[in-house]
Amino acid sequence: MIHFQRTQLDNGLKVLVHEDDSTPMAVVNLLYQVGAKNESPDKTGFAHLFEHLMFGGSKNAPVFDEPLQWAGGESNAFTNNDITNYYEILPASNIETAFWLESDRMMNLIFSEQSLDVQRKVVVEEFKENYLNQPYGDAWHRLSKLCYEVHPYRWPTIGLSPKHVEQSSLEDVKNFFYNYYRPNNAVLTVTGNVKADDIFKLAQEWFGEIPAGEIPKPTILPEPIQQQKHLEQVEADVPLDALFMAFHMPDRLARDYYVCDLLTDILSHGRSSRLYRRLMKEQRLFSDIDAYITGSVDPGLLVVEGKPADGVSLEDCEAAIWRELNQLKTALVEERELNKIKNKMESHLVFSEVSILNKAMNLSFFEMLGDANLINKEVDIYQSIEPEDLLRVANDIFTESNCSEVIYKAS
Repeated sequence: MIHFQRTQLDNGLKVLVHEDDSTPMAVVNLLYQVGAKNESPDKTGFAHLFEHLMFGGSKNAPVFDEPLQWAGGESNAFTNNDITNYYEILPASNIETAFWLESDRMMNLIFSEQSLDVQRKVVVEEFKENYLNQPYGDAWHRLSKLCYEVHPYRWPTIGLSPKHVEQSSLEDVKNFFYNYYRPNNAVLTVTGNVKADDIFKLAQEWFGEIPAGEIPKPTILPEPIQQQKHLEQVEADVPLDALFMAFHMPDRLARDYYVCDLLTDILSHGRSSRLYRRLMKEQRLFSDIDAYITGSVDPGLLVVEGKPADGVSLEDCEAAIWRELNQLKTALVEERELNKIKNKMESHLVFSEVSILNKAMNLSFFEMLGDANLINKEVDIYQSIEPEDLLRVANDIFTESNCSEVIYKAS
């Protein structure tokens, strides 16, 4: 159980505090409800670009990391389809430094052609290095486009094309910032050796005068139900053939989201999992295989990906995967196997709560979803799942018409 206290400033900023006196450290986590899905199809990659731009300096802190390092801290950030998350880890006694830095860049971020040019080059180089010039690097560009026709999940966080970031103007960047980087579009969570009353006062002092903004509501059309299998075959300069199979699944707040999570754990979590034990070790069909869910807020994907072992055809590999998926559709998972997976999941969740950083990020995320207390209900949800739930959901999603597949053939 993670205990926390919550308040909301007049400008809409939500503030959560979890007190933990077992550590001398504290985490300041600021989550903005903006990700790749908030972008325009002709201007993608902006949320990720801002992950970089936000470290470019603000009016009273031209070099963001310097004061933080003086305070004995460190910072980082990440972006995905749904959110952008920034955090600082530092001694609790110096926590006000993080409040100053985060509030100043929310209020007074420096915009300059020089800073934008530097970060544009960084992001474009990252795009080229990790997505264009890396084996299988464009897999998610291809898979997203196959899976989604109308939803903005049809492009990955890095963007559709490096040209979108290359051609971004200072005006484009300013508009994006003032649309989304506002207190009423953010959740501030502090965990560690702090007192809630002190944090609430600091939040009011440093963030209270930042004006709220009118946050654009993204026009997100529900993705139509996929009616037939989508397939793309690619000949590429890759070391091995590979296949990526994606199935549409429920959204993050649905109970069946957790059922899908357990299904992927049964398939590929650990050496006793079905895909690893049967297809890699016993039948030696794959050199590598994995199953996972994307974790998206809106309806996301359950993905199975693998690379054939030497001398094994992609057709045999795909057929083997379907045999395993069909078994989940026809036979109940035994209680012993399910309980083992549930216990592993519970251990993972409990151990993740040891970290004040994980607690801060997760509290922010669940508060963004609607209620931070959902974090305390996850174990019970997982434990409530029965073999019949797995059978039902497997039959719902593991169908050929719900499958999108990208196949790489080594050229």
